[in-house]
Formats: sequence, structure tokens, C-alpha cells
Amino acid sequence: MLLNCRTMTVCLLWASLVGITAGAAEPRSEPLWPETPPGPAAMVSGEEQDFTKPDDRLIAGKPIIKLGNVSRPQIQVFLPSEQQANGGAIVICPGGGFNILAWDLEGTEVAEWLNTLGYAAVVVKYRVPTRQHADQDRWRGPAMDAQRALSVTRSRAEQWGLDPNRIGILGFSAGGNTAARTAIQQGQRLYQPVDDADQASCAADFAVLIYPGGIAEENGALKPDYTVDSKTPPMFFVHAADDPISCLHSVALFTALKQAEVPAELHIYTHGGHGYGLRPTDQAVTRWTERAAGWLAEVTAEAESANP
Repeated sequence: MLLNCRTMTVCLLWASLVGITAGAAEPRSEPLWPETPPGPAAMVSGEEQDFTKPDDRLIAGKPIIKLGNVSRPQIQVFLPSEQQANGGAIVICPGGGFNILAWDLEGTEVAEWLNTLGYAAVVVKYRVPTRQHADQDRWRGPAMDAQRALSVTRSRAEQWGLDPNRIGILGFSAGGNTAARTAIQQGQRLYQPVDDADQASCAADFAVLIYPGGIAEENGALKPDYTVDSKTPPMFFVHAADDPISCLHSVALFTALKQAEVPAELHIYTHGGHGYGLRPTDQAVTRWTERAAGWLAEVTAEAESANP
């Protein structure tokens, strides 16, 4: 039976989602902090658990893991096979409204896909819930966790075979907010270094933001605490026009990047809503990974030419 290009792409994507990444190392988890994390704590109401319910909405016909009560942040590390590895790494921040983490949909499944592209992937189990905090403290703890994950990843560059100049961040929804906040910090740490791992930079060399929120005001203007200049890293955006979390969040930050002459790519799809991750359906927005793979290849080529 002959397969057309679109069918083949979907088949390959599903293969990556179920873990068919030949030669890739088994993922491993480790604590993110040596002791109690700095900054605003998660407002937990019990032990860490999956809050998924039998009647929850399915995404592409499948349930998702809704991980909550995370008070001890961790990272889960996915390394590609030596044959596939390209030396890049991406820290992943799942979404979940700063209430839970969509752990598989916007975390581990994304890591497996990135491995097929040759990237090491580090999924951040950042502290949640923080939604009950005031606005700044809502994102500050998760952003600290993301910065720490970038430093830890960069500190393992030699061990994991990474180029320390090609370590980016990717986030969805609230995780997109976390990733954006982390990227615009440009390595300015939100906490005092705690050990040798923090001697490595916590800057993101690029950012991929998928239906991020919390970036624009209600009128569509960029929030004043988002500071963008020529040194802000390149960014890639995906959003749907019918997303209840307005696409103006992506548009506002893209516009600021454009004005600062920072390379950026923005994709607004007519339909798609919110929270689709990268599970393929018949909606065009769920094939954003094809666009992102091309953009990441360009970022890689530019980084290699800048740091031969």
C-alpha cells in the first residue's frame, strides 16, 4: 500500500508518541533542587497525584495525565540515540493553568518527538498549583524551576554530548508563559545560585511557544513587565484564532520581537481551540510540528555557523 506524504507524517508522529525511538535511552528522573526550592511554594492540598477523571475530555481520542500537587520539582531526561543526536537540547514546560501539568500531552510525548529530531529533551515537573498566588508569584516559582532546568542541562553538556550554545525552551499554555518569562530573562537568574550546576547559564538560546497565555493585556498590548530587546532569543509561535486563550498573547510578543529585530516566526491557524499538544487530528493546527521542525533546523544551522 502506498502512503502519501501527509499520511506518512502522521504515522511517524504516532510512532514517536508511543515511544518508537530506536536506540534512544530510557528516560530518567531526578530532583531539580538539592533542597527546598527557592521562591513561592506550590499550594498543595495533598500528595502528588494524577487528577484525571474517567469523564474528562479526550484529546485525539486519548485521555491525558493531569499531574498535580507538585511540591518537589523534578526533571525527566530523554536522550536521543547517538546516531540521531544533533547536540541540541530543549527544556519542556507542560501547560495546565498553573494548577496541574498536562504531563504526557505537553511533556513526555513532546520529548519523544524531539528525540526523533535529534534533540535531548528535559521535561520540567515544575511546582503546581501556584494559580492561587498573586500574578507575579503565580509564574515566578515555575520560572525558577525552568531556569534551574536550563542550568542543570547546560551543566551536563559534556556528559550528554550537548552544545551549550544550543539549549532552548518549549512551553504550552501556562508552560508557554513560563517558557516566555524564562526566555526574556536572558540568563538573569530569579534566584541565588544554590550549587555548582548554577554556575552554568540559565539562558535559553531559543524558545518555542505553543498557545501561550498571560503575555498580553485584555486590549492585546504586551504586558509592561515583558522586556524585549535585540538580545532576546529567537522565538517560534503557534496559536489558533479560535483559542479561548487569545492568540493576541502570541501576536503581542511576536510584534515586540519584530520591532527589536529579533528573528521570530508566528503561525496563527483559523481553527484548533486550545490544548491539542501534538496529537494529530484532521485539523491543520495539529501539524504544527512540521513547521517547528523546519524552524529548529534553521536555528541549529545559524548556531553552528555562529559558533563553529
